[in-house]
Amino acid sequence: MTFVSVTNLRVAFGGVEVVRGVSFDIAPGECLALVGESGSGKSMTALSLLGLTPAAADVSADQLVVGGVDTRGFRDRDWRGIRGSRVGLVSQDALVSLDPLRRVGREIAEAIEVHEPRGAATAGRVLQLLTDVAVPEPEARARQYPHELSGGLRQRALIASALAGSPALLIADEPTTALDTTVQAQILDLLGELKAAGLGLLLVSHDLGVVGRLADRIAVMKSGQIVELGSTAEVLETPQHPYTRTLLDAVPGPRTAPEKPSIDVVLAASNLVKSYRRPDGSMVRAVDDVSLELRRGSTLGIVGESGSGKSTLASLLLALEQPDAGEVTLDDAPWSALPEARRRPHRGRIQVIDQNPFGALDPRRTVASSIAEAVALTGTARAERRARISELLRQVGLPEEIRHRRPHQLSGGQRQRVAIARALARRPEILICDEPVSALDASIQAQVLALLSDLQQGLGLSIVFISHDLAVIAQMSDDILVMRDGQVIEQGSATRVLASPQHPFTVRLLEAVPAAWG
Repeated sequence: MTFVSVTNLRVAFGGVEVVRGVSFDIAPGECLALVGESGSGKSMTALSLLGLTPAAADVSADQLVVGGVDTRGFRDRDWRGIRGSRVGLVSQDALVSLDPLRRVGREIAEAIEVHEPRGAATAGRVLQLLTDVAVPEPEARARQYPHELSGGLRQRALIASALAGSPALLIADEPTTALDTTVQAQILDLLGELKAAGLGLLLVSHDLGVVGRLADRIAVMKSGQIVELGSTAEVLETPQHPYTRTLLDAVPGPRTAPEKPSIDVVLAASNLVKSYRRPDGSMVRAVDDVSLELRRGSTLGIVGESGSGKSTLASLLLALEQPDAGEVTLDDAPWSALPEARRRPHRGRIQVIDQNPFGALDPRRTVASSIAEAVALTGTARAERRARISELLRQVGLPEEIRHRRPHQLSGGQRQRVAIARALARRPEILICDEPVSALDASIQAQVLALLSDLQQGLGLSIVFISHDLAVIAQMSDDILVMRDGQVIEQGSATRVLASPQHPFTVRLLEAVPAAWG
């Protein structure tokens, strides 16, 4: 028996098809994964099963059965009859999907009341749903607002809300993309338990490695079409389409290049401490007695979950914040201890690449203008700046014609390349990369990682690479430092840490790495 049956689905805008002839089915207790990059049509396909395509969309299909009901010709009031009760939706960003002005319990209660008459049993049902999705202390969590929960707990609350109408199918659209690797694994395990209980799942993702641990079958989409469909084992082990092989090659794996033998330390930190005051007046140590060394020409990977202190440590290394104790040195000379007036002439030696290039780049400036601003700080003569901008664009693999575009006219990968070009403009010795690929599609992520490796080799850069994803860290790093709750719990060469982790948390991180890794 199939719960969903789709044949020759097409979605068009103004005569341009973004979904072209897509066909698949989903049985109860089965997970089908739709995998592809941004713009492949996977999310639009999923929205077609909920009647949530934009009003301007022209949707047609030879068969579009959802929950045993032929939905062709449905109007919005018809769709409202099956949304929630037959099909539930879990989207990527729970913080956006959950009402920030409403407590979590009330959010879930409303989803229950839409499908069931309001009664005294609603409160008990809310607590049961939170318990079902493994939310600890459900009574306390139900009284909290979304911003008071961690990313993993927010996502669990969103799943509870989606399950409130007892649907037979759950559509999970990139449900783990914004989560730490260990939390991602927990959410996938939870979805696996729901699947084992008979729930049908449509998992939408750009990452073949992630879906490998949950999906029974995988449909790979490109340019609005399914280019490969088969069992998870078939698609991951013997891919037939070149695009599928490209996606698999993009899954980060262990570093293949030899580790760099340099013992010359270019950046060091000793016994760094940084504390902040919470709203309730108590103090929390974001960085707690952290020491590290970055060898010249090598990459130091810093890995840990959100809240582990990674980004605070990056700010201390950049001397954007001052430590409460400890010191950062650059080439064995004071760095964090210098007055800013003496440090400013040397700031070009250390540059940063942030997670969100769209936020880092001025939306009003063209690409050339953004890079030129950084080039000007090097003292380059105005007449020579255009040539330097062209050189930087070539270095990061961008065409010359992109120089006149603004950030909103670029893809995510192009924006990150512009951010890298801007960072390189001052000819730095050190790059601090803070989650530089976490928001990118897997294949674009692979391209940016390869670019950073090539730049390091060609320019002799030393890199501090910060990520919550141990697979990415493993691919990039010569040395690895693992952080948790502000402390370093393990550090050493990448070979040693990956082959024989000593701390249980490092073991957990390795176990959480996507199934297609390695």
